[in-house]
Amino acid sequence: METMHELIPFAKEMLSQKPNRKMAKLYMLGSVLAFFGVVIGLVETVCSPFISEGRMEEEEEKKPAPTQEQTLAQKQEDLILEKSKKPAVMQRALVTRQHAS
Repeated sequence: METMHELIPFAKEMLSQKPNRKMAKLYMLGSVLAFFGVVIGLVETVCSPFISEGRMEEEEEKKPAPTQEQTLAQKQEDLILEKSKKPAVMQRALVTRQHAS
């Protein structure tokens, strides 16, 4: 809001000095476009949580139910992951040493 209070006297000063009117119009056009850009950015920031929540709900509704083949494949993948994550506890005990190092 401070920039608006500074902008109006600046524009009046520019017009009182009789500068090129095209430059003043161009400056005002740029200022108005920048202002609209800020407003649009604020509206997008405020509304984005609601929009993304709606999109997630739509995606969940559109998602087809998993078939039996897909569930079996998922179970197999889970089983493989579980087996690979188990630590090798007995490996150390199998190693025999001839002498201490």
